[in-house]
Amino acid sequence: MKAHTSSTVAQGTRRVAGTAAHRAGLPRIAVLGTGGTIASSGGSATQLHDYDVTATLGEVLSAVPQLGEIASISGEQLFNIASHDIDNAMLLSIARRVNAVLDDPEIDGVVLTHGTDTLEETAYFLNLVLKSNKPVVLVGAMRPASALSADGPLNLYNAVLVATAPAARNKGVLVLLNDRIVAARHAAKRHTTGTDAFRTPEYGALGEVSAGVVRFLCAPLLSHTTATDFSVGQIDDLPLVDIIYDHQSARSHFYQSAIAAGARGIVLAATGNGSLSVAARAGALEARQHGVRVVRASRVGDGTVTPLSEDEALQTVAANSLNPQKARILLMLALTRTSDFRAIQRYFDTC
Repeated sequence: MKAHTSSTVAQGTRRVAGTAAHRAGLPRIAVLGTGGTIASSGGSATQLHDYDVTATLGEVLSAVPQLGEIASISGEQLFNIASHDIDNAMLLSIARRVNAVLDDPEIDGVVLTHGTDTLEETAYFLNLVLKSNKPVVLVGAMRPASALSADGPLNLYNAVLVATAPAARNKGVLVLLNDRIVAARHAAKRHTTGTDAFRTPEYGALGEVSAGVVRFLCAPLLSHTTATDFSVGQIDDLPLVDIIYDHQSARSHFYQSAIAAGARGIVLAATGNGSLSVAARAGALEARQHGVRVVRASRVGDGTVTPLSEDEALQTVAANSLNPQKARILLMLALTRTSDFRAIQRYFDTC
């Protein structure tokens, strides 16, 4: 599902009115907006695709006045774009702003509205670089606000509800759609248009929101937020990392192009268990010769990519259970710390 951009980057960071004045005893939740389907509308109530980003965060918040009953809300517009237009510079900007908001002792949690196309990438990036144990919840929608049975308003309400829950602390960045609470590391969009697009069949949801109650059943065990080595305060730019999709009759020219274009890393969306085709093996060898790190992920969608005997010779890294787009996120951050493939492998084993 895609939303066309009607408004590009907001003119600086804009604060918008909250849903209610602060009420004594209510948690204080900062809602930061970046656009996406949750802020979109179509030409009719049955137009579920090919719509535009049209609403500001203030309008999105105003559509859910019930938020004022569960939290004291402040709003801030970071961007107002479709999420497939988010780039590395915007990722860094989002992370820096979320970190700054979390540093405010008056703020109890953050909700970030985001388009679903790349929500999982932003969520995992934040999961690796935020330095707070306060709840951070990413939320989006699969149907525009103008649609019959629009899912955005309830998703937003539930996301704020999760951000107010004491049990949401210390669990890293969370994703909330369709009543399910999912760890950022495992959240993935697995359907193009369905409201249940974000699923975690291998590892399961952490919990759910049911009958207005936040219920956690599991907790993430891998390193996140305050336990990682990554800090956006120490990063000016993210290194270039490309994803190359492998297939039958593949050729190695994509690897050559990535290396020539200055890529410092390549993620291979490989077949099966990160298997290397003849072209992929040749590409990995050429990448090694140029000091470009290669991560073997899988195009399959689920399962763990395990080490291969040739990883040592090719200096390739197994992506563990990360899909290619998340492997790209971690490889970019890992390369800000080291270029040693064994050290990078340790990051993939623990984050």
